[in-house]
Amino acid sequence: MNLNQWKDSGKYFNFKGNKIFYRIEGNGKPLLCVHGFPTSSWDWNPIWKELTAVYQVFTLDMIGFGFSDKPNNFPYSIHSQADVFESFLKENNITNPHILCHDYGVTVVQELLARNLDRQKANANGIEYRSACFLNGGLFPEMHKPRFIQKLLLSPIGFIISRLLTKEKFSKSFSEVFGPNTKPSAQELDEFWNLIQENNGHLLAHKHIGYMKERKIFRERWVGALENSKIPIRIINGPADPVSGIHLANYYKEKISNPDVILLPETIGHYPQVEDPSGVLKHYFEFRENIKS
Repeated sequence: MNLNQWKDSGKYFNFKGNKIFYRIEGNGKPLLCVHGFPTSSWDWNPIWKELTAVYQVFTLDMIGFGFSDKPNNFPYSIHSQADVFESFLKENNITNPHILCHDYGVTVVQELLARNLDRQKANANGIEYRSACFLNGGLFPEMHKPRFIQKLLLSPIGFIISRLLTKEKFSKSFSEVFGPNTKPSAQELDEFWNLIQENNGHLLAHKHIGYMKERKIFRERWVGALENSKIPIRIINGPADPVSGIHLANYYKEKISNPDVILLPETIGHYPQVEDPSGVLKHYFEFRENIKS
């Protein structure tokens, strides 16, 4: 499927007056796929066909990303993105999804799992997540190794850096987080960049990057979601990722009881679903086979 087909087969729902792009396909148990920064749901295209052959798969472009609206005055945060997903799930009557997530999306999912725990403590009804599988992402703020461009975006001159961001600068920085043998092609870089600059989204990069501060502020809540959730959790990690690769996977194994961690081949980087789709599918399907619900 090409990018135009991906867009044409999607729909939009309303979130606080903003159009949010989403796609639903397949039959079976519900699976929610959550993308990362600075990309979009298109990240799931390399494994979409195989996933939708087994599950009913739901995904969306978070507000400010991809084909969704990108309002300049929106209070971008992990909590607001979690609100988008909960609104989407409620609108589609999805009460018990499994989750597959990546990068920025892992933090959004940590907040969703924390809310799940809040509801359980309060004996309140609501969405009950069945499992979570995390691809490379900053599960622990102390293990996240941001790129230089991310540090600049987070700085007081971040708004200037957003305005100076070009396809060439993006392509260079973006390619550096991929493995040595699985760099994105020119076509893939074009697709990623086109989605980022859709509706001038690249001008919002300094607003999105605030999640790096949020991870530190809400560390206990979000790491606690990993420590205290009773649902099955698996990590599938691209070890060559300089941002959240093998160093994060090893740290997870030290901090979490009974960790389920899969390391892909040592040359796979930050985008395992793009760099090693067959490996991700193999280990994800294996994970799900061992889950009864």
